[in-house]
Amino acid sequence: MVEAWRPGRAQARNWALAAEAALWLTLAGLALRTLPFARIAALAGIWPRRERGPCIDPDGRAAQRIGWAVEAAARRAPWPALCFEQGLAAHLMLRRRGWQPTLCYGARSDGAAGPSAHVWVRLDGRDVVGGEEAHRYALLATFPEPRAGAPVRSHLTTHQET
Repeated sequence: MVEAWRPGRAQARNWALAAEAALWLTLAGLALRTLPFARIAALAGIWPRRERGPCIDPDGRAAQRIGWAVEAAARRAPWPALCFEQGLAAHLMLRRRGWQPTLCYGARSDGAAGPSAHVWVRLDGRDVVGGEEAHRYALLATFPEPRAGAPVRSHLTTHQET
């Protein structure tokens, strides 16, 4: 779970970040309702682009703030902003800042209820959004896909990967 992050002296900057998260949640919801999954996955790997170098975030606090903003905006959205919308919004916000997050897609069987899926985002080995539930799901895919030979950094290393 993302630790609680409370607005402090930089309250205007926090509200701006939450407003950005609300915008990305809206766009993610529209994309999920109008575009095929393959197109969304492709876009998640290439857009948005940042021309400058990535922001530096050695302790993960900036990414944690993005996670807070997405979760806060999702709680206040007038529609149910589920994990997929939240994951896509966080992923795009991180990419816009020059980072290379991983959008993870997992599934599990809920017995009589049938299969269920979950989306979460990781950055440099840390959960940004959705990570508190991730351990209950088998990792099916990551976006963008890791390059050949690149290690996959995930807390799901205990799962069998095929």
